[in-house]
Amino acid sequence: MNPLLTRREMLRRCSTGFGYLALSGLLATPGRGAVRPPAPHFRPRAKNVIFLYMSGGVSHLDSFDPKPLLTRLAGQPMPAKVERTQFNKNGTVFPSPFEFGRHGASGLEISTLFPQIARSCADDLCVVRSMTSKVSEHAQGNYFFHTGFPTMGFPSAGAWINYGLGTANRDLPGFVVLQSGDATAPHGGPGLFGNGFLPAQHQASIISADRREPVPNITPRAGDALQRASLDFIRAADTDFANLAGHDPQIEAAVKNYETAYRMQAAVPELVGLAGETEAVKKLYGIDDPHPQKAAYARQCLLARRLVERGVRFVELSCLTEKIGSGNAPNPWDQHGDLERGHRAMAHQVDQPIAALLTDLKARGLLDETLVIWAGEFGRTPFSQGSNGRDHNPYGFSIWLAGGGVKAGTVYGATDDLGYRVADKPVSVYDLWATVLHLLGLDHENLTYLSGGRNYRLTDVHGEVIRDLIA
Repeated sequence: MNPLLTRREMLRRCSTGFGYLALSGLLATPGRGAVRPPAPHFRPRAKNVIFLYMSGGVSHLDSFDPKPLLTRLAGQPMPAKVERTQFNKNGTVFPSPFEFGRHGASGLEISTLFPQIARSCADDLCVVRSMTSKVSEHAQGNYFFHTGFPTMGFPSAGAWINYGLGTANRDLPGFVVLQSGDATAPHGGPGLFGNGFLPAQHQASIISADRREPVPNITPRAGDALQRASLDFIRAADTDFANLAGHDPQIEAAVKNYETAYRMQAAVPELVGLAGETEAVKKLYGIDDPHPQKAAYARQCLLARRLVERGVRFVELSCLTEKIGSGNAPNPWDQHGDLERGHRAMAHQVDQPIAALLTDLKARGLLDETLVIWAGEFGRTPFSQGSNGRDHNPYGFSIWLAGGGVKAGTVYGATDDLGYRVADKPVSVYDLWATVLHLLGLDHENLTYLSGGRNYRLTDVHGEVIRDLIA
């Protein structure tokens, strides 16, 4: 007998059924249930991450880093060296149009941009005022913040975390990006959420929170006899194919993607349907708010809580454009002009939903095991661009973290008196992700993947865990 496969036999075993490979036994097993994830390197403080990405570059000077000196020097030339900016149309010192106040028992200083976060969540935040970036352009900045590299082709942080820990729910992917309304991927596109050289099952699944079909073609065709027949065929053929394929990682990744896609047909509609959520919870988030962008972002925040409840490791949210100021759909926080109006509108969109998310997580006992990160790709300049906008500033800006084992109600690091450059305890993107991985029980130096003859990692060859951020 000739041991070689004929073309017909190859098609029978591979091509005909490859799209449904590994679905053969699914109908005989429960759709829901936990799976055993890869083991962390040591005992974790957090199990999940929610990434509130403020695309476009929020002004730290108008949110979490007050600088009274700017008011005293208002309208004067910058008294320090000014680096080349993105547009290089630099004006004079520009004080914040927003007032700052101390909030909570911690006395954390937050501007009037975020009244609800200030009122109910100040003591939950760990504000890092000394964040830095290597780049000052949006697409490169977005890639750098998401992947540790300023160019496409590298795995996103969510993909790395999914690779390191896996998902705790077999019905849903381990890495989800939420969108709603007109929200789109930041400049750089969907590659920001990609798996790069990691196996394909670690890339993000994008869920549109407010569409009839949150994932294209997620609704199964009722009574589809063809699908039923295909599944029956694969049940008979999958053992042969698995034996022939061996352990090729790309084939295994495709198999896992098809498995997850099948189970998502039931899990995703249940997730986005908000069944079981009380009217009080919906009101807390602002689901029915008359402001459409705020209501859309509120739905994302509520779904983020529901996703981490279900064991999804990494959830990223997407801001919506307010169609005022100079911000645009990929970069809605990017106010090169009319900063006060644009930032006020964007803050109104996210303030209540984010405050509700933190409050809800805390009330359900989930905040201790969920790390929430609020950040943009860079900050803004202390001098104006034109008359009333700010240009990009990668030399010092603010982010915050909450839950997941960080020190609550604290401030780490500082910029100089003008808010232009870091003056104390600089933090790089590598340091941030090294710390996030540490809180998840992963050693950033040992979470690696061999590609092109080199062991890559999220932190490249850099990064230090910021111990002072950890409770």
